[in-house]
Amino acid sequence: MTPPTPDRPLPPIAPTLIAWQRQHGRHGLPWVGSRDPYRVWLSEIMLQQTQVSVVLDYYQRFLDRFPTVAELAAASQDEVLALWSGLGYYSRARNLHRCAQVVVADHGGRFPASSAVLATLPGIGRSTAAAIAAFCFGERCAILDGNVKRVLGRALGFAGDLAQARQEKALWQLAEALLPEAGTDGAIQAYTQGLMDLGASLCSVRKPACDACPLAAQCVARAEGRPEAYPVKTRKLKRGARAHLLLWLDWGDRVWLVQRPQAGVWAGLWSLPELDDAAALWALSAGWPGDGRLLPPVVHVLTHLDWTLQPCHWPLPADLAETQRQAIEAALPPGRWVARADALAMGLPAPIRRWLEAGPPG
Repeated sequence: MTPPTPDRPLPPIAPTLIAWQRQHGRHGLPWVGSRDPYRVWLSEIMLQQTQVSVVLDYYQRFLDRFPTVAELAAASQDEVLALWSGLGYYSRARNLHRCAQVVVADHGGRFPASSAVLATLPGIGRSTAAAIAAFCFGERCAILDGNVKRVLGRALGFAGDLAQARQEKALWQLAEALLPEAGTDGAIQAYTQGLMDLGASLCSVRKPACDACPLAAQCVARAEGRPEAYPVKTRKLKRGARAHLLLWLDWGDRVWLVQRPQAGVWAGLWSLPELDDAAALWALSAGWPGDGRLLPPVVHVLTHLDWTLQPCHWPLPADLAETQRQAIEAALPPGRWVARADALAMGLPAPIRRWLEAGPPG
């Protein structure tokens, strides 16, 4: 078995994949089979770089709080980020909120029925737009997320380096050529879901279950005996490392929180003041009442970065004089005192939320 060439037609994978999905697909997931673009869009955004098992609870909580796109659009960014807290990749939440506002303001609260128009909305890329359009409106269009690149890369033996734009474009063209014929009821939905289901189950990154795969007889990578060689992508993400101290400043039942900038890591979330190191803390806190206590550091792993966070808990006296409090606030990064119970209802990064939920160390 060899990869397709101009003289060798593409394997007809659509009928096989459709039949497999209808019998073996992930029909128990709450968004599978939905024709509601709001629900499909919400699931697609949440599932980007996030496991299904993690998404399930968040998906239901979002629907409980925001049953419609109009209710999501009317919420504050803080409320959306608070509900998203712990799911990571917070730019998704900000784009989700902004997209809802655009749908309401510019499209009358209804998602466009065209993948081309959907792709113009905030946070919706070409593949997500195609998924919404295929599932909800039956548009014959191709998806190409990470799982699908793996499925098609292996099935076709696609040797192009997907780090190169022209090779990714070529795979897009092949994905479009493989689509099922128009006119068959539900075919595009089953085919699209089948690609997703196969990539999320049998066609895993490592140790794929090739013997159980419905495309086994047509798969070039299986015939070659090296499925893990596909898809080809040579450019690797360079990881960085950095370390900061976070000042956990308590005054009674309140904690000083600062809102992070609208760009960068944890953009728009509420967090503890960030300092370069302990020396910066001691310089900042000279003359403060009470004592600071360094707590064990944690390493927060991001896509591109290992971030070591060293918390320092500093409880101020409950009877702090007004002049002292004002002097301390003037030295701190701009923020505000928030009751701990209220802070937990705000958009907090996962490590900060865990510390505040556990409470000050004994």
